Amino acid sequence: MRVRFETFGCRLNRAEALQREADFLAAGWELVHDFMDADLVVVRGCSVTAKAQAECEHLIARIRRKRPDAKVLVEGCLSAKGGRDPLPHPDGSALPKRTARAFLKAQDGCSCHCSFCIVPQFRGKPQSTQFDDLLRRAERLRDEAGYGEIVLTGCNLSLYSSGGKRLPDLVAALAALGGFRLRLGSLEPGAAAKETVAAVAESPNVCRSLHLAVQSASNTVLGAMRRPYGTPELESLLARIDTLLPNCGLGCDIMTGFPGETELDFRESAAFVARHRFSNVHAFPFSRRPGTVAASLPRQCDHETRSGRAHEIADIARRNRADFAAAFRNREVEIVVEDEKDIAGWTGEYLWCTVPTAKSGDFPRKSIRRVRVVSAEAGKLVATPISAL
Repeated sequence: MRVRFETFGCRLNRAEALQREADFLAAGWELVHDFMDADLVVVRGCSVTAKAQAECEHLIARIRRKRPDAKVLVEGCLSAKGGRDPLPHPDGSALPKRTARAFLKAQDGCSCHCSFCIVPQFRGKPQSTQFDDLLRRAERLRDEAGYGEIVLTGCNLSLYSSGGKRLPDLVAALAALGGFRLRLGSLEPGAAAKETVAAVAESPNVCRSLHLAVQSASNTVLGAMRRPYGTPELESLLARIDTLLPNCGLGCDIMTGFPGETELDFRESAAFVARHRFSNVHAFPFSRRPGTVAASLPRQCDHETRSGRAHEIADIARRNRADFAAAFRNREVEIVVEDEKDIAGWTGEYLWCTVPTAKSGDFPRKSIRRVRVVSAEAGKLVATPISAL
């Protein structure tokens, strides 16, 4: 039997899809790269925005139109379900091995109930993987699958809790295993994030790159979003990062055109992104999701305003990224090799780096290598080899 996976959305969806692939392969299925060749197509969907959901539903309709004889299984954050799981009770012990970086799912679900978010309707209440199970899983990803980088992910990582252990404890324990570098997925601003920053600072093998689910830097908008923090907490968190993690690559999510967002509110968010030099920004327009509080709020912004503001934030982020990358000229960085042919990969600060003068045999995929940056252009680095770690 042949299976094809189609995956949309976040790193959590990616982690879950990769695990499903491994489970299917362990059960004897053949993985194919075109749904036209598959007996089963597993679509892991996303409904965070109307656009994302429409893209998923369009693909599902296309598959069913072109391959009416194939079974379609819909998973993830999408309301349309495609029937019973054809795999009888997989235990999840199989290891994904085909990607350059591993994904370690630590947590699922969210209890925040922000006014714009539909995800809790699909993901449910917070659930965390057992602390020791995650450590054992990380060791297997390192030893059996040969991963040089493990990405810790979850629906809301800041809510991780298992046997009295919280996210900072998990980060410290995973880092202490050694033999790989650890990268964190998106963090919700708050107390857990502040403590996690300290854990990152104490562990040299944790990537100096943090992505914060900011959404807005306007107190008024954050209140309407029902976010559990305000701008003072955001500024305090960024100050802590600046102190403990200088030269850290910063990313964030910014939603534009939330109902009632004024030009002044937007300017506060734009200034925040510029001031703190966020270089990896997911700027996206507000999307009305049926069943959420925000869908029925008054003073809805028009499409042109929402999109125009998102483009402006993205432009600021591009300039920030170019400046951030330029600061690495003549410095040493570490990359995890993703492209073994052209020799390229991500630095710990989440900058894409190519090493055109390297020999492919010296830079195997999944490995961590130290290089020296010789130039930077448009937010990307070019480097020369130094030595293997």
